[in-house]
Amino acid sequence: MTEKTVAAPTLHRAPMRKRGIERFEFLLDATAALIAENPDADISLAHIAERAEVPIASVYHFFPNRNAVFVALAQRYHRQISEMLMVENNEPPERWQELFEFRLSRSAQFLNANPAALRLFMGAGVSAEVRNADVAGNAELARQRAAYLRHHYLMAPMPDLEKRLAIALALIDGIWALSYSNHRMITDEYVQEAVRASLMYLRCYLPEHLQRQR
Repeated sequence: MTEKTVAAPTLHRAPMRKRGIERFEFLLDATAALIAENPDADISLAHIAERAEVPIASVYHFFPNRNAVFVALAQRYHRQISEMLMVENNEPPERWQELFEFRLSRSAQFLNANPAALRLFMGAGVSAEVRNADVAGNAELARQRAAYLRHHYLMAPMPDLEKRLAIALALIDGIWALSYSNHRMITDEYVQEAVRASLMYLRCYLPEHLQRQR
C-alpha cells in the first residue's frame, strides 16, 4: 500500500505580469511584518491592506481569505530555504552526518531571522492548509537531500530514502516547535537535540560511513 502524497495547496490567484508579481510579493512582505510584530494576533485581510497601504480590493484580487495569504507566505519561505541550502556547502563533507548538522544549523538561523516563518511553521493553531504546505515543502527538501546523497556518495539502492528523510524532517519540526513554544525561537540547545534525534533515526537506515563519489 503506497502512502498518499500531500500536495501543496494553491489557494491564491497566481500573478502573471511583472507588476502583479511585485504587488503579490509586497502583500506577502506586509503579512510577514504583521505576523512578526503580532505573533498571537488574529490578522485579517483588512489588517494586511492597512499595513500595505492599499485598498482591500487589491488584496482580494490575489487572496480570497487570510488563510490563502498564509499558505502563499509559507510556500515562499520553503522556496527560500530550499534555494539557500542548494547553493551552500556544495563540496560534500567526508561524513554525511556533517551535511545534516550544517543544514539544520542554517535552517534554524533562517527561521530565527524570520519570525513570521517561525510562527507559521512552529506555532500552534495553524490551519490544515498551512500545515499541508509545510509538509509539501518538507517533502521537496527530502527529495533534494536524497538526490544530493545519491549524487555525492556511494550508496546501496534505497527506494524509500525520501520517505526516511521526510520523517527525519518531521522529527526536527516537532523538536523545534517545542523550542518555539518555550522560547519563541529555536535555541542552540534545541538545534542540537534535533540533530541528535534526526541522526539517530537516520542511522537506522543509513550506514555510519558512506564513501564519497570520486
